[in-house]
Amino acid sequence: MKGVICVNPFGEPKESVFFAERLKEELLNSGVFSEIIGSGYADNFLTCGKINDILSCDFAVFMDKDKYLSACLEKSGVRLFNSHASIRVCDDKGETYIALANCGLNIPETVFAPVCYNQNLRISEEFLQKVAAKFGYPVIVKESFGSMGKGVFKADDFKELENLAERLKMKPHLYQKYLPFKSGTDVRLIVVGGKYLCSMIRENKGDFRSNVALGGKGSVYEPNGEFIAVAEKCARILGLDYCGVDLLFGEHGEPYVCEVNSNAFITEIERITGVNVARAYAEHIVKSIKSV
Repeated sequence: MKGVICVNPFGEPKESVFFAERLKEELLNSGVFSEIIGSGYADNFLTCGKINDILSCDFAVFMDKDKYLSACLEKSGVRLFNSHASIRVCDDKGETYIALANCGLNIPETVFAPVCYNQNLRISEEFLQKVAAKFGYPVIVKESFGSMGKGVFKADDFKELENLAERLKMKPHLYQKYLPFKSGTDVRLIVVGGKYLCSMIRENKGDFRSNVALGGKGSVYEPNGEFIAVAEKCARILGLDYCGVDLLFGEHGEPYVCEVNSNAFITEIERITGVNVARAYAEHIVKSIKSV
């Protein structure tokens, strides 16, 4: 059995490369050889309307967000972890919320920004006033694509909301109601093969975003059954082999879905919890391939 682990061809972010190296190590411990490659350099050619055989392998772990390559790999018959559809939906925050809607989950109230194709036009002030009236201030503004807290902003008044709308109008983005109950705090839960594995709580005293990349600090956390059930449900709905589910706290401590990460990094959570996340993922991959 042979696998390929696809990472960003420019080695970014560094945590992704570390994850790939750890996974390669644990796959080898399970008797499976794998090779780490830069996804941008795979031979994803279309020839005479057909996708060529891109990689000679039994499976590929896709740690990049190149949706064209992931689609080509699947169409050429390669089993992906996670699947192309799951990666695509998780990469787009708007698609994630829509996929999880009407499923009995708590999601912050959300309004999707209108799509603008003309830099010279301004977003309707009436629309922004409706957003502010619905949510109150502050308003959370999120770019649909981004990770590690990048592209997530907080507008404390109409002027800031208007400036952000103008700045982001040519990008897909959305507006959400701010949850003030534990600002700068969330719970990251790792789910492998549909089952909860481990978690940590992340707290940032200097920012409303809890991301470790922005100064958040992780510590051991034992979530209650409701948090675990929500994380597993998100993974099931989105069809994920592996993911990190980020949950916020509601007014009464109930979980709210913030994001679902199809390639959640493991450096911090392995260090804090002592859980071998890479081994659990490797074992799931091997079991899945052998059961086919």
